[in-house]
Amino acid sequence: MSPQFDIEDPAGAGTSAAEPGTTGPAPSNPRPRRAITFARAELRLISALVLLLSIGLFLALPFVLSIGSVVFLPIVAAIILTVVLSPLADRLALLGLPNFLASFAALIVFIGVLSLALTAVLRPAVTMLDDVPAMIERIGQHFSHFQGSVAWISRLNEQVTRLMGGRASPEVVLAGPTVFEQLALATPSVLLEVLLTFLMAFFMIEARVRLRRRLLLDRQDFGASVKAARVIRAVQDRVAAYILTVGLINLCVGVIVSFGAWALGLGAPIMWGGLAALLNFLPYLGPLTMLGLLALFGLGTADAPLVGMIPAAAYFGLHTVESNIVTPAILGARFTMNPVLILFALSYFSWIWGVTGALLSVPILLTLTALVDHLGRPNFIGFIFGEPLFPIDPLEGGESQ
Repeated sequence: MSPQFDIEDPAGAGTSAAEPGTTGPAPSNPRPRRAITFARAELRLISALVLLLSIGLFLALPFVLSIGSVVFLPIVAAIILTVVLSPLADRLALLGLPNFLASFAALIVFIGVLSLALTAVLRPAVTMLDDVPAMIERIGQHFSHFQGSVAWISRLNEQVTRLMGGRASPEVVLAGPTVFEQLALATPSVLLEVLLTFLMAFFMIEARVRLRRRLLLDRQDFGASVKAARVIRAVQDRVAAYILTVGLINLCVGVIVSFGAWALGLGAPIMWGGLAALLNFLPYLGPLTMLGLLALFGLGTADAPLVGMIPAAAYFGLHTVESNIVTPAILGARFTMNPVLILFALSYFSWIWGVTGALLSVPILLTLTALVDHLGRPNFIGFIFGEPLFPIDPLEGGESQ
């Protein structure tokens, strides 16, 4: 057998002879592959840092927004109002109104509708406050009858306490400010925030045309201009269409509740309808509040507890049909959101800004969802197991497998 000799490349960058048992040439220079691997590691490190900074910002944001609510709450509310009222201002501008008048008219329409809704609810509610003591007394009578039927539980508890030798601890009541004192203290700050919100909303609506031109024309890349236009249009269309559609649905719910309250003989049926329409803007929490109010009012005015629960039961049936059949059929899959995300947004913004934050939670969630849909959804779970943070890998220029 003849001896085998290795063939070496003089430059040191060529290929060597195939080893026994292998076919084909040896692999090429591994330097480009090592560069890609290093770039992937660097990209993953940067993504991890961005993710950690985002988590830290998310955890610190509630404290910053809560402490500076006088500044941040009007800004966020004005942005939401701008997104909602900009289509109306555009329609009015198409009719020939100047931009200034169109923006002012759109804001006046919103303030007028809101004032009518609050007037329809608050005026009868203030009148009904005089009947609250009689309602509380009637509810106490119902509970006393119920307590008499289960008095054996109370006697058993007293016997157990006597056998254990326990003594009732003294009750300490701390004096606090009354409701009227709290309202008197809160009214100036509330009026200031409302005034700031409407002023900023007006100037933002009036400047919407200039903002669109600046976002579209000041970009050096045409692709960035197109993407900015799509994001602005998507956010505006989604939020405005959602609030308009939900507003029409809630108006129909308010009309039905008003007729139902009139048919059942409840006082101030328009108040109950307006209250149902306004509270229906709060997912889950609003209908539960309305159900509790109807139950308390029914028990406080009816002679029998079962009769007093009829208004609450009727509203529960209406809300079940509306939330499970009517609203999903009208809104469709475009506005369908995860209930867990809705509850999380409600709790998150309610913790920061109270009732106002709860009202703004769904529009804020819609705005963030529209932005994420266009900018890319981060792949948090896949990132933990080694996948890219975003589905588009910039090193490959396409979707990662």
